[in-house]
Amino acid sequence: MNLYNTLGTLNTFFIIISLLGIYAQLKTIMERKKHQSTRDNTTELLSLNQFTVSFLAYFSFFVYGYSIEPFNHYIVWPRLIATILVLQILIEMYKDRRSVISSTCLFIAGLLLILGLLGLFFHGQFSVHGKQVSTILIVVISLLLAQGYIHQIQLIVTSGKTGAIDIRMSQFILLMDISTIAFAMSMGIEQGWPLMFLAIISGITKLIIMYLFRWVRLSTTAQQRRLAVQTNLP
Repeated sequence: MNLYNTLGTLNTFFIIISLLGIYAQLKTIMERKKHQSTRDNTTELLSLNQFTVSFLAYFSFFVYGYSIEPFNHYIVWPRLIATILVLQILIEMYKDRRSVISSTCLFIAGLLLILGLLGLFFHGQFSVHGKQVSTILIVVISLLLAQGYIHQIQLIVTSGKTGAIDIRMSQFILLMDISTIAFAMSMGIEQGWPLMFLAIISGITKLIIMYLFRWVRLSTTAQQRRLAVQTNLP
């Protein structure tokens, strides 16, 4: 087995691990539904911005994987599963918030997934254009991903708590990002740089969020901000 297949297999393994992280986040939301104290706020502090961009990130690589030659099974199938799981989180955020923006994000995500699946079946007819479009999409989404995670980080810092955020999701996705960087290098810079670009941005933000879980536990500033939020409650 050559380096490409070895790293591709390793990356697929870590993507599966990251899927467990996304599932853990979804499970946390479902568990909050069962408790009276959190039933009316099941997605507390979850950034709709961040999860929408995460959906777009997985989706863009799903499209990229079937647009390049040869068809990259290591990229396509795990990202498709991740896209569906994140879509489920967006559904739960819509159910919890019932806002115009949450319904709009859910509608756009659902429509893109349908179009992406159609593209999967007919990818041979527009693979060159699909690669160009998905590459541009990846670059744009990488920047949006950074912005989305910055928003999530700001929510934690401002409130002094992590709410419904599950740390396992960040831990598992960080492992995926590291393996994705290695896999992208084995593909060569020409084809692998979009993967590498997004994975580096994602990895940096995951490290910051993981640090903030420690900050929330130990920082007196975080404690003061939690108390301030509670004091301002009606």
